[in-house]
Amino acid sequence: MGRFEGRRTPETVEYEPASVKDLLVEMKDTAELLIDLSYSAVLHQSTDVAHEVLELEHKMDVLQMRARMSLMLAARNPNEAEQLAPVLGVIAGADKISDAAGDIAKIVLEEIGLPDAMRGALSEAVELLVRGTIAEGSPYAGRTLQDIDLESETGVRIIAIRRSDDWILNPGPTTTLCPDDVAIFRGPEASIPDVHEAATDEPYVAEDPVEPDVSDLERAVDSIVLMKNLSELGVDLAYGSVLFDAEELAEEVSNLEVEVDALQSRFEAWTLRAARDASDPVALRGLIHLGVATEVISDAAVEITEGVLRDLEVHPVVELAVKESDEIITRTTIEPDSDLEGAVIREGVPETDISTSVLAVRRPGEGWLVGPDIDTTLRAGDVLITKGTRTSAAEFSDRAA
Repeated sequence: MGRFEGRRTPETVEYEPASVKDLLVEMKDTAELLIDLSYSAVLHQSTDVAHEVLELEHKMDVLQMRARMSLMLAARNPNEAEQLAPVLGVIAGADKISDAAGDIAKIVLEEIGLPDAMRGALSEAVELLVRGTIAEGSPYAGRTLQDIDLESETGVRIIAIRRSDDWILNPGPTTTLCPDDVAIFRGPEASIPDVHEAATDEPYVAEDPVEPDVSDLERAVDSIVLMKNLSELGVDLAYGSVLFDAEELAEEVSNLEVEVDALQSRFEAWTLRAARDASDPVALRGLIHLGVATEVISDAAVEITEGVLRDLEVHPVVELAVKESDEIITRTTIEPDSDLEGAVIREGVPETDISTSVLAVRRPGEGWLVGPDIDTTLRAGDVLITKGTRTSAAEFSDRAA
């Protein structure tokens, strides 16, 4: 594995007429993809995926600069300036998430070092995400995603495509895959190898997880996994709070940030104790870097909610931007005797005919259940944070009432 060559020289960014709404949509989707890719790079020790993170980080730098330029021209009077001020928080928060994701990727690129046990723990906390270049002779080349029908056939979804220096985020049914496209696949572990080989004409090789051999290291690893899950939830809730101008969601983001701060303090203590007994203490450096970057993501989520917490009126451009993104976040309370009371959630998916994912459950008196592997039976009073289409979100909310 070669040394990382360093950050590219920033390019000159000139003003171009652009919709602030479109820029915010792209920044939100880019920030969420960056989080996924950065942790995946660490999980698989993949320099290829880590380099994709830095390419996206560069894209985010350009997006945020253009968004700031457009905002300066959009504020025509004091009232509009007041409404647009919170948008600067959204832009700054997305940019900080981008920088933190780049720092996570550099754990791999700069060979900072990470315990093997970390990858074993992350494999249970990170949905399988793989990068692959579409081969000339692939059965997918030259066909639209609708024609391939990959998700229905295999459960694997293409969440992004890089074509030369251009990115296609959230590709739709009419998107055509071309030879040399770099595709980001997400899906079940059992399906990824066949899809990867069909797409790239190369086998996919997964590493076996490694168990921690130091008890304090195991505690540190468990803490960083929980910090990751809470920080990601904070980002999702932050955008949801902006969408609905929902102060209760913004307050949950602040509560999550406090919990992440407390976890980081314990995480650092356990990591230092683990260094005492570890055979190679230097390998723990990456763990410290990962903890710092994860905490930055949590702080950035709070910054996104600043306008909501200050009770500033949200400019319509922000609502339009988040509403047009790929998926929406909703907060739902399970009412007594509702259709969803007693429903079972397995691995984050309700056993119903509603296509939605449960990101977290806040249970009165017990706190948060967070992550992709939530297994529980819903009770009256449970507060659910779900992600899905607008149609599924409305149906889920109706059944909870």
